Amino acid sequence: MEMTTLGNTDIAVSKVCLGTMTFGDQNTQADANAQLDYALAQGINFIDTAEMYPVPPKAETFTRTETMVGHWLKTQARDKITLGSKVAGRNRYMPWIRNGDDSLTRNNIRSAIEDSLTRLQTDYLDLFQIHWPERNVPLFGQYQFDPALEFDETGAEKEWVSIQTQLETLAELVKEGKVRAIGVSNETPYGVMEFCRIADVFNLPRIATIQNCYNLMNRGMEFGLTEVLYRENISLLAYSPLAFGHLSAKYIDNPQSKGRVTQFRGYAQRYKKPNVEPAVAAYAKLARANDLTPTQMALSYVYHRWFVGSTIIGATNMEQLAENIGAYQVVLSDALIAEIEQIHLTMMNPAP
Repeated sequence: MEMTTLGNTDIAVSKVCLGTMTFGDQNTQADANAQLDYALAQGINFIDTAEMYPVPPKAETFTRTETMVGHWLKTQARDKITLGSKVAGRNRYMPWIRNGDDSLTRNNIRSAIEDSLTRLQTDYLDLFQIHWPERNVPLFGQYQFDPALEFDETGAEKEWVSIQTQLETLAELVKEGKVRAIGVSNETPYGVMEFCRIADVFNLPRIATIQNCYNLMNRGMEFGLTEVLYRENISLLAYSPLAFGHLSAKYIDNPQSKGRVTQFRGYAQRYKKPNVEPAVAAYAKLARANDLTPTQMALSYVYHRWFVGSTIIGATNMEQLAENIGAYQVVLSDALIAEIEQIHLTMMNPAP
């Protein structure tokens, strides 16, 4: 497995990262152990989790994923694992997290890291990320900024915890040795540049990573953010490379296939837009015409993009996991990539 470093740090990670958001809902502890052991044996040293996992978030499952990862981690050589987690924030309506106080205040960020470290049974995280912005931004299938959301129902302007305050708190965690590097997730070009600017002005830690959705049907990263990543030396951790399983084409082949789409109906509005099904069908046809599975083509495309630091994969069974990891060895020809671009130009970003 090829390795890379995160942003401007010396933290070495595998180009494929094992995501864990199914642990505790779709996967048992035994499943989790098997996946983690297999990934480690394939050269993957990078594990991604979050305090709000598993997904979809529910009061009765909240924190299970970190707890399960922690049970496994205590049996491993900690210094051989690169472990990342995330603090949940505002605007997602999850009152079970910190009793509904979901702002990214100093106390809440510190509470989140302490609780995560306890569940993960470790003294430190290699990477600690803000799961989504504190401020008003379009998220998870929304794609238009709405200035009206800057105000509450009384017409008063909402108060957001500043990026400077967030960075100052993260700086404390780095100084205390609880966190090696910091990052953001589901961020915009404005947000990334503000994190960089404020870090430089106030001599605070720079973000090393951004964890955003990136796949054949969601290439919004390419509109502005990729230049930011290049110029600011920030690693993209691409999540949802198979678009919640859609790009495997299993729901085209059998709409009732077992998976997140059929198990959690009504979830993930990002993939309910008009051109999703036609785009999946077009990409699947192209893959098969080139003797590849749709999964292999979709994953290889993301794995080998110049701006992708590491790609976060997930699976609910070992067969899926083996195919997902094995797809890293697939290299797409220039001719095939050109055909992918033609489909993209015809149906651009159907799942933003």
